[in-house]
Amino acid sequence: MIAAKTVTVRYFASIREAVGRDHERVSTHAATLAALREELIARGAPWAECLAAGRAVRMAVDQLMAHDDAALPDGAEVAFFPPVTGG
Repeated sequence: MIAAKTVTVRYFASIREAVGRDHERVSTHAATLAALREELIARGAPWAECLAAGRAVRMAVDQLMAHDDAALPDGAEVAFFPPVTGG
């Protein structure tokens, strides 16, 4: 089993509004960004709705855009935000 680590999760825009906070510290066994997202979804509402697999969600690890398979190091800062559209 992967050792527990602590990461800071930041939420932006509509995701922040849905979960009711802009950040939190999370203890996780997730090795990847996808695994962390699944742990958050497993909490139920509101995470399950705004982070669901079919939802368009952008992600970053330590302020660098990242994909689901990105490694999740101890102490990382993870960000979830909706895609941005211009006008």
